[in-house]
Amino acid sequence: MEYLPELLKGLGTTLELTLASLLTGLVLAIGFTIVLSLKVRALTWLVKLQILLFTGTPLLIQIFLIYYGPAQFDLIKDSVIWPLLSQPWFCAMLALALNSAAYSTLLFKGAIDAVPRSDWEACMALGMSHKQALLKVILPHAARRALPAYGNEIILVMKGSSLASTITLMDLMGYAARLNAQTYDTLTVFTMAGLIYLTMTGVLTLLIRFMEHKVLAFSRS
Repeated sequence: MEYLPELLKGLGTTLELTLASLLTGLVLAIGFTIVLSLKVRALTWLVKLQILLFTGTPLLIQIFLIYYGPAQFDLIKDSVIWPLLSQPWFCAMLALALNSAAYSTLLFKGAIDAVPRSDWEACMALGMSHKQALLKVILPHAARRALPAYGNEIILVMKGSSLASTITLMDLMGYAARLNAQTYDTLTVFTMAGLIYLTMTGVLTLLIRFMEHKVLAFSRS
């Protein structure tokens, strides 16, 4: 228990990183899903390329490329975005958000494709355009259906945030690695870190199940 106060110093960073990544990823995923559903020609292939890259490569490589890659180009180092891209927190958040957006887009698009054709026809019968039906009826309906699967994505992002310590970010795993280097008590340090992650996973799971119960109440009535 003597290591617990030191480990908890990184808990705030882990939670902030997870929340920022999820919110950014969710906004991007909704936008990507709309682009794919409306078949916007100029953007569809870019979204598909993003999904291919971020679902087809390991998250750790994505974090390394986003953090170490821009420093290889003087044009980027001299630009206004360099102060952001030189910060490990922002790079870790961006990698997690883009990774989450890719997987979430697949979830949301699958949920939209699973909406019965009769729902679309009902919207058309009410005089809605394809875009209006998608934004006002189909997308909200699909989002409710996708919530259980998206809950798993939330947990994966939280656990994936532990990789941020590899680019010097002092989150929960960052403090665990430093404690291990100072004490060489590997088993105790990482067991305690694992228990903290397990506790967070349990709390998130309960919150997600509560949200599912409320949001999907209509399907049980």
